[in-house]
Amino acid sequence: MKAAVNTSYGPPHVVRISEVEKPAATDNEVLVKVHATTVNRTDCGWRAAKPFITRFFTGLVRPRVTVLGNEFAGEVEAVGSGVTSFEVGDRVFGFTGDRYGAHAEYLAMPQAGLLATMPANLTYEEAAPSTEGSQYALSFISKAAVQRGQDVLVNGATGAIGSAAVQLLHYLGAQVTAICSTEHVELVRGLGADRVIDYTAEDFTKDEQTYDVVCDAVGKSSFGRCRRLLKPGGIFLSSDLGPLSQNPILALVTPLLGGKKVLFPIPRKPDQEMARYFRDLIESGAFKPLIDRRYPLDQIVEAYRYVETGQKLGNVVISVQPSSS
Repeated sequence: MKAAVNTSYGPPHVVRISEVEKPAATDNEVLVKVHATTVNRTDCGWRAAKPFITRFFTGLVRPRVTVLGNEFAGEVEAVGSGVTSFEVGDRVFGFTGDRYGAHAEYLAMPQAGLLATMPANLTYEEAAPSTEGSQYALSFISKAAVQRGQDVLVNGATGAIGSAAVQLLHYLGAQVTAICSTEHVELVRGLGADRVIDYTAEDFTKDEQTYDVVCDAVGKSSFGRCRRLLKPGGIFLSSDLGPLSQNPILALVTPLLGGKKVLFPIPRKPDQEMARYFRDLIESGAFKPLIDRRYPLDQIVEAYRYVETGQKLGNVVISVQPSSS
């Protein structure tokens, strides 16, 4: 089968389309014929091994995982003997987590993982970007225990995480202030933001309103800059380690001080319950993954380059045309 493979760390051009062995489903796995996947910030970080600390998870000298891609949509081609939740022919979508492997024509996936049948109203390309950014956004919301009526600010409201966070927070009944650039103000309002700040016109960290939670969904700000935005006991979360990798350290220290604090939103283990939650939200119209561009698998290097401009809206989708072999 064809797959996007990188056997060394580096810029986008280290990725090559190669023939690799087709996986087989074990007893509790399903074999998925992948129709669509995505390229996201996580893929870029693991491919380039940046920041350097990433290598402690990916391999110090060369990558242990050579086929990236962690979200997908496709068709079940085979099931293991212990599989009871899925059948051959099911249209499914899911998230592989640190197993990766979705940048390929076929993928073996445990039935107990973040895997569900697709919403009936979506195409494969629309379903593929439903899980990566949204599960991080859900981790933010769960970690902060956001309640209906609370004031929440989302920085980076047009990214995969931020656009999902705005929609999930709106669904929960939070009052959402979203940060984006001029040309995307109406788009973000359409996602459910109650108030939008154009960061090209004003510095959101000087906003006069205060918040129960500040979510930095692009990792471009810091607790120090956003501290004044927080109400007493308010929470700052970021999708990034922060300057000098400070966020995990602050997450250990600030809760002990009894005031404004940093929480580091380590995602919970993805499972079928989470997949069904996203499916139900999509079917109800409460959540729709934001898609920017689409590329075929053989142009995945160009997709990586675009994602690394930092200008993408929501998600970049990769269309896969599975062969019959």
